Amino acid sequence: MVLAVALFCCPGTLVKAADGLQGKETAKEQLQLYAQAAVLMDADSGRVLYGKNAEAKLPMASTTKIMTCILALEYGNPDEVVEVSSYAASMPKVKLCVKSGEKYYMRDLLYSLMLESHNDSAVVIAEAVGGSVEGFAAMMNQKARDIGCFDSYFITPNGLDAKVNDTGKVHSTTAADLARIMAYCVTDSPEKERFLEITRTQSYHFTDVDGTRNFQCNNHNAFLGMMQEALSGKTGFTNNAGYCYVGAVESKGRIFTVALLACGWPNNKSYKWSDMKKLAAYGMERYQYRDLFEEQAFSDIPVRNGIAGKEGTPFEEAKISVALQAGEKSLPYLLCEDDQVEVKTRVEPVLDAPVAAGEQVGSVSYYLNGELIKRYPVCTESTVEKRSFLWIFGYILKLAFFL
Repeated sequence: MVLAVALFCCPGTLVKAADGLQGKETAKEQLQLYAQAAVLMDADSGRVLYGKNAEAKLPMASTTKIMTCILALEYGNPDEVVEVSSYAASMPKVKLCVKSGEKYYMRDLLYSLMLESHNDSAVVIAEAVGGSVEGFAAMMNQKARDIGCFDSYFITPNGLDAKVNDTGKVHSTTAADLARIMAYCVTDSPEKERFLEITRTQSYHFTDVDGTRNFQCNNHNAFLGMMQEALSGKTGFTNNAGYCYVGAVESKGRIFTVALLACGWPNNKSYKWSDMKKLAAYGMERYQYRDLFEEQAFSDIPVRNGIAGKEGTPFEEAKISVALQAGEKSLPYLLCEDDQVEVKTRVEPVLDAPVAAGEQVGSVSYYLNGELIKRYPVCTESTVEKRSFLWIFGYILKLAFFL
């Protein structure tokens, strides 16, 4: 294998590969945060831009409800009429105070869930979508795995503290997982627009299906009014979890998600807003999109025992052209001045016939701070047949006939 390496540091300072640099980040600015665990994430790539105890498993209280909401949107029917069970009606405050046997439209309960954080509404939704709370929890855990969150374990749809006695597992997540779940909700989910519509609504009025009870829900996500870049979010609190928050901000085409766990206890309710603004500002001030894509040109590759051209002679060296199979001409990525990008090109120096068109013979790989972020294949553009004994014999016969 022939290895060609180009290493550059954003915003463009060249660094020699021979220097042995591996693209390691310089030390990040240390932020003073109240939260015991916190993450600032680039929602587009899922990259953690800043972390404090990012992988610590902690209870997450009602921030759980972003997962409940997105699952209900993806697998439920907003026009479905759902009936309240006695178990759902027994949930502790904060609650809508629904009663066993009452019927509601799913869409109304989603506003109750996300604006007022009602625990009973969460259970009604879970039982309707998953058949039971246990069935819905299984869906939550599967969804977490599907989007790359392997350190989360869901037991309840409302985030109330819970533990499985047989296994000792507790209802918990990490700041990194929680930020990734929010990123999925606002950027990747097929129901992202409805998720944003619900979580950004300031107030919502509805009744039960019979129209006998009236309800008014007001959005308790105060952060929506604190920054013009605020996009979405969900608060949470239990005695065990403390104050928690997960939110998203959007600025100049960039979307950042922030997760805060154990961010103070009473009377420190405002700590989460301080941390949220600090992390959002950190991301918006330091990170900008840069296009990492580089055009690539490759020399033709010799092919051993290959027939040159359509006819060829035993004395001609066969060669084959190759090209980058990118399917795109840009690779935008959020970077700060400390980030280092390394581009490695690997192409086979020689091939053995026969060679088929579209055969991968190399790659161009992009590394950010030493971690692979994108790899494109380098493939052949045509075919080269093998010079067999029969081909050589036929060539000799043609020469003899010509002479």
